[in-house]
Amino acid sequence: MSRRFILALDQGTTSSRALVVAEDGTVAGSAQREFAQHYPQPGWVEHDAEEIWATQLATATEALVRAGAAPGEVVGLGLANQRETVVLWDRATGRALAPAIVWQDRRTSAACARLREAGVEDRVRALTGLVLDPYFSATKIAWLLDHLPGARDRAAAGELACGTVDSWLAWKLTRGALHVTDAGNASRTLLFDLQSGDWSDELCALFDVPRALLPSVVDSTGIVGHAAADLLGAAIPIAGIAGDQQAALFGQRCTRAGMAKNTYGTGCFLLMHAGDAPVASTHRLLSTVAWRDAGRSQYALEGSVFVGGAVVQWLRDALGVIRASGDVEALAASVDDAGGVVFVPAFTGLGAPYWDPDARGAILGLTRGTGAAHIARAALESIAFQSAELLLAMQADAGVPLTELRVDGGATVNDALMQFQADLLGVPVLRPKMTECTALGAALLAGLGAGLWRDAAALDARWTLDRCFEPRMSRDEAGDRLDRWRRAVARVR
Repeated sequence: MSRRFILALDQGTTSSRALVVAEDGTVAGSAQREFAQHYPQPGWVEHDAEEIWATQLATATEALVRAGAAPGEVVGLGLANQRETVVLWDRATGRALAPAIVWQDRRTSAACARLREAGVEDRVRALTGLVLDPYFSATKIAWLLDHLPGARDRAAAGELACGTVDSWLAWKLTRGALHVTDAGNASRTLLFDLQSGDWSDELCALFDVPRALLPSVVDSTGIVGHAAADLLGAAIPIAGIAGDQQAALFGQRCTRAGMAKNTYGTGCFLLMHAGDAPVASTHRLLSTVAWRDAGRSQYALEGSVFVGGAVVQWLRDALGVIRASGDVEALAASVDDAGGVVFVPAFTGLGAPYWDPDARGAILGLTRGTGAAHIARAALESIAFQSAELLLAMQADAGVPLTELRVDGGATVNDALMQFQADLLGVPVLRPKMTECTALGAALLAGLGAGLWRDAAALDARWTLDRCFEPRMSRDEAGDRLDRWRRAVARVR
């Protein structure tokens, strides 16, 4: 019997990964390679775009070998990518002209401030569903054009191409035959009109980004081109594209309005499916395209926690109270509670719903009896507090009650954290057996697009539960805990 596989490429902020997924949804092989992070100035974060491509191609080849999958048995390729990060390259040579500017980069803060002072933020928000922040792509693209000699003239002459990392990988995989991005990635640039579903001439003019630089916007699922046969051994169809968080939402099978997932990584990214129309947030959350299929978009509300698992890394690297990140659970569990300590890890400001870049971290409620275990417990609780605030805001915006939260990412192995999250929210927290939902989502989108699976409903069986954390805390106590957290946040703003 012939075998059929999907190759999923998961290009993340610190590493490139590849998964080979079999027709029954199991992982047949995987590979991962880290790449360098560059910090040339305070607030600047860069990647070598050529290194991103090299590591991603290497992991794809390695994963196929580990899976024992012949290239001809791979019926579709899916791309998931770190979002908002931008690459500018030469169309003729296919070489990047400068380091990629990473989503974390803050060099365009002043440009965003000038636009806010000019009074355009409400208009930008109405068109894009986003806030004016260096996080997004538009001001990064303009910065590259303004600071690379001759770049604006070359862009006007049609010699250059630009895009987020999905566009860069699609170009490299097809040796320049394909310059595309999916609607979900496009909606993270500040250049995409949520209502029209395409680039906005008004926004391109506002941010001074020539539309000719930008890729074509395509569906998130469906064959858009083929990888060059000499790269992977066969002309594999590129059949799924999504930003990492949208891919995780799809991989978690959050396909109906009100369903939500939270990815616990260095930061936390919480998305709630909002239905077939964008929702305008009154709580400074982001409205974004979740994915587009057959020209029809589904939408999501999104909130970001800037410091999630990174607070555990800080306990390890800066304070030295644990040797390995995994040690934090036992240390936190050695005390009954945080002893009145509240930890607000606003190391790089606060994300949604505050969007306060000038907030700074604080540990409050210290007494003579406070020890490392109390601080560790408060650090873990801070991840759940920040996520709870986002979910409560989402429910208010969407007008849909939350009945459960699906979780993925590295920190979900921490049972105590997951239990506390359920306690704060008052709804079950569901951890799937497959917690690498970003790569899985890319695989499912590609499998759907390539016809490996007949429809989206057939994909639900690919999601299986590992553990359900039921809430134990009374709603009064949960409310008191959240009130204490909010008072602490007010102190650091």
